[in-house]
Amino acid sequence: MGGALNALGVSTSGLYLNPANMALARVYHFEGGATFAPEARRQSYGGAVVDSVLNRGHLAGGVGANWSTMDADGIHRSWTDVRAGIGYPLGDYFAVGITGRYLRVDQSIGSGPLGQSLPSDGTAGKPLFSQVTFDAGATLSLGQMFRAGFVGHNLTNPGTGLAPTTVAGGLGFFTRDFAIEADGLMDFTTWTKARGRLMAGGEVFIVDRFALRGGYRYDDGMKTHAVSAGVGYIDRRWSAELSGRRDVAGDHPATLFTVSLRYFYDAVGVPADEPDSF
Repeated sequence: MGGALNALGVSTSGLYLNPANMALARVYHFEGGATFAPEARRQSYGGAVVDSVLNRGHLAGGVGANWSTMDADGIHRSWTDVRAGIGYPLGDYFAVGITGRYLRVDQSIGSGPLGQSLPSDGTAGKPLFSQVTFDAGATLSLGQMFRAGFVGHNLTNPGTGLAPTTVAGGLGFFTRDFAIEADGLMDFTTWTKARGRLMAGGEVFIVDRFALRGGYRYDDGMKTHAVSAGVGYIDRRWSAELSGRRDVAGDHPATLFTVSLRYFYDAVGVPADEPDSF
């Protein structure tokens, strides 16, 4: 969906985008996934679990971890991203959430085009970046089919594009078989001045089993336009999903593929006629 899930992205998506959304659906989901970007020779592997069932009507929580590497023959950057978040509903129409994040980034020394350099290499024998930060979000339900989400990422202001401080908001419309959302994001760290990103996408759920998704993203910092598409098979107990994104305009077009598997664990017997998401 082009990254446009700050309002509607529940379950494990909420842990990474807007933690308030974890409290807005009855789920107990385990997810494992992998991401590949051929141009950057990037690989990412990780997993997450989110539970909003066992403490029904109160606190929802989740944990996740990812390990990534890129450009193994060049800068050979690798990073570990560990998160733990909670979401809490304040009545029937409003929820808040917070996610703590630990990010460690390592990189080869003296492998850049200018040789060894403190700004690009960091300190020899130490990680390029190793800090704890946090995200905070809020989501408002506007009736039964509209939802607005707002979130800030890396709010300790680490001062690096490796963990940029951003604010984002989105407005989504959803039914049982259809969803559409548009989001905006502002990045205050990566560039010499604040730059924005626009995202929009939709999903159609067919015969209670197949999800078809599409999206668009414009990044004002990279000056790129990208389109994305995805498909998923979703059962009551598990799902398998595949998606891809491709820059269609930009100086250095990039491609990204993601595959994920989820297991839906029903610890307390959620009735079969209740939806698992949205």
